[in-house]
Amino acid sequence: MQAMLIETELTPNPATRKFLPGRQVMASGSRDFASPEAAAASPLAEALFALGDVTGVHFGRDFIAVTAAPGTDWQLLQADVAAMLLDHFTADMPLLREPSAAGISVPAEDASIDELPIDPADADIVDQIKDLIETRIRPAVANDGGDIRFKGFDRGNVYLVMQGACAGCPSSTATLKQGIESLLKHYVPEVTAVYAV
Repeated sequence: MQAMLIETELTPNPATRKFLPGRQVMASGSRDFASPEAAAASPLAEALFALGDVTGVHFGRDFIAVTAAPGTDWQLLQADVAAMLLDHFTADMPLLREPSAAGISVPAEDASIDELPIDPADADIVDQIKDLIETRIRPAVANDGGDIRFKGFDRGNVYLVMQGACAGCPSSTATLKQGIESLLKHYVPEVTAVYAV
């Protein structure tokens, strides 16, 4: 059996660390757990929240982003998280729970983001925005341990949900306005502003 190593990277968000197990975490999409209650869908996320200082867990394609409460000693927590991830992946345990009689719903991708109703006249614009988010924006923010999901489009305004390291990141406003808004305005002239919700 080959030894497994959990690599750790800093993210632009000082409260979040990105952990790389060197293997696929999610086959497609991502999952965000912003509370211990939401983590009930995943034994791993639930165990990470049980460490006490964890306030958010995000699963990406090949990483797990863990957010800690303000004032947390990351040196101690990082070792605990890495050990827990090592145990989980070495034992080849399931990432998500199977749907059960208890009513736990476990979709492949985070379905907690209800999109706002879209005006049928804006359908082509929304398709262009979603395509740019999927092909250019999400891969870029995944490198920093986060994710950005489309929430809606209304009268030129694009609404996005920031997850993982992007949620609460001090530089997220700059990323949103200078990076994402500029990109969307360039390719989709109907876009006038971008907001995080």
